[in-house]
Amino acid sequence: MFRINRRIVTILFGLLALAFAVGAILLFTPQAGQTQRGKPVLWVNGKAVYELDLLRLQGNDPLYAANPQGLLKALVDTYFLERVILTEALKQDVARVRVSAAEVRKEVDRLKEQLGLKDKKAYDQFLNQVGYTDAQLREEIKQNLRIQRRLQQIQDGVKPTPEEVQFYFTLYKDRYKGEAKVKARQIVVDEQAKALEALAKAKAGEDFAKLAQTYSKVGAAEGGALGADPGKSEPGPVTKVVFPEAVAREVFKLRGPGLVGPIEAGGRYYLVKVEEYIPPKEPAFEEVRAKVEEDAKKAKADGALEAYLEEIRSKAQVRFAETMGYQYKNPVVAVVEPEGGSKTELKLAQVLQPVFSNPQMAQLLQQGLGELAVQFFLPSTLDQMINREILVQEAKKTGKPFIGSKDEIAQAVQLWKTQDVSVTDEEVKDFYAKNPAQFTVPASAEVKVVTFKEEAKAKAFREAALKSGNLEALAKAQEGELTEHGAVNPGTLPAVVDRLVFRIKDTFPKGPAGEVSEVVKLEDGTFAVVIVNNRKAEVLRPLAEVYEEAKAMALAQKRAKAAQAWVEELRKKTKVENRLNQVLSELAPKQPSQEVAPKPPATPRKP
Repeated sequence: MFRINRRIVTILFGLLALAFAVGAILLFTPQAGQTQRGKPVLWVNGKAVYELDLLRLQGNDPLYAANPQGLLKALVDTYFLERVILTEALKQDVARVRVSAAEVRKEVDRLKEQLGLKDKKAYDQFLNQVGYTDAQLREEIKQNLRIQRRLQQIQDGVKPTPEEVQFYFTLYKDRYKGEAKVKARQIVVDEQAKALEALAKAKAGEDFAKLAQTYSKVGAAEGGALGADPGKSEPGPVTKVVFPEAVAREVFKLRGPGLVGPIEAGGRYYLVKVEEYIPPKEPAFEEVRAKVEEDAKKAKADGALEAYLEEIRSKAQVRFAETMGYQYKNPVVAVVEPEGGSKTELKLAQVLQPVFSNPQMAQLLQQGLGELAVQFFLPSTLDQMINREILVQEAKKTGKPFIGSKDEIAQAVQLWKTQDVSVTDEEVKDFYAKNPAQFTVPASAEVKVVTFKEEAKAKAFREAALKSGNLEALAKAQEGELTEHGAVNPGTLPAVVDRLVFRIKDTFPKGPAGEVSEVVKLEDGTFAVVIVNNRKAEVLRPLAEVYEEAKAMALAQKRAKAAQAWVEELRKKTKVENRLNQVLSELAPKQPSQEVAPKPPATPRKP
């Protein structure tokens, strides 16, 4: 409800996603008196955080819903408290940011509207439910608006230099590459006979523009010219988007002048004369300067926000109560010292953040697979962070103006290192041959499913559907439920229906409303009849049609392999001390057999 832009506040690695702070604290941390908040658990820069506040936050955390024990409990506690510390430090830092009463009132009104709180009684019930007074709610909203404003100030205060913008363009030039275009005319008619008649005349040499004026239902006044300026009849460059998908596929397959069609699409027939094919080109910097500047600013803002949150956390003075229901363990889990670089320590909480912020982790914990997930994800995540640190330091050594978060810089320096990699025509063909799924148009069909509780009624419906096309009436007569799935691809329907439509090669008997399947029993025990129309088999697009796509994919794959080899080479030259296994072993509860028995007291020596 009171959300900060996720791109702004979600730091890619090692830091807090502030949705936790803004959402959970807003609704679950009333500003009650100290006696109602329990004992202090920790202090951030001298300000106490109380046990009841933490319990409310914990109750809204899906990681705790799985009731983690042992080592998992220590890791979840550390992750949880680290977010609390950073949140409290951030709230303290933004305390001087000004927010007006009018802005708070606007947010309260928006909250009421979103939750359907139409009168004072409903609003008071809501306040009672979350444990707030009106004044406390407004103060919390004010606090969160301060956070939003502070983060926006950081973003707005960033401006990339001309050198940074130019270098950003050099690295990400492919992002600004234009699409292939054509200059073409088209004739669109409702009847296939008319389309064939126009085609015959065009092949006989008659002027296509005049034929379009005579036959076409679309753009006749312009002689069928696509992309023409208003009042003009000369075609302008257009991309695939102006054509129906099936038409575009054939038009751009030509890769040159030619005649295409007639092709049926959407109940109409298209005849297209391509006058010129314009291949995609790399734009000049000046042509896309505004967009590059915008993207570079976003990247630099990511880096500024990451640095801001890291500074807030590093300066926070934290003290814990001697006894508390949480374990906070944040030892160093790796020391990284690249060749010619500086030594960097990575702490446990930095590695836990990307692991536990993954929604899949909470699901795995609830399935009892938490320890297995930790054993897999923690080492691989730490390994990625070690590589990232090596790459960030390598980027600094180059002297190039890299910008962005640490993750963005790590990716960018790999692009820079592999910018001279290219692919041959044979490599493109080889990639196409080995990756047919990348270039296959999946099978499709228009599907309706009618379900019944009784098999006899399903059979009665099927017999009727083979003779009549009024499916709704037929379904109603047999107490069936009609569901229209529309145009679908394999894997999108319930399993039994999916197999019936896409795995069985034979078509069904045809009725007035389409193909009618046999009665099948579904997973939930009900019975169904499937109506299918407009079946289309999967099609492997020819290389000529997808050459540019295949080339881009082949190049990306080759660059990725080159980058991986470079990272491995850098890793060999880097001093890495990985302490993760040792740390996890120390944090794991000791089994009774592992505990060392206390030594008996020594017998005093006689003088």
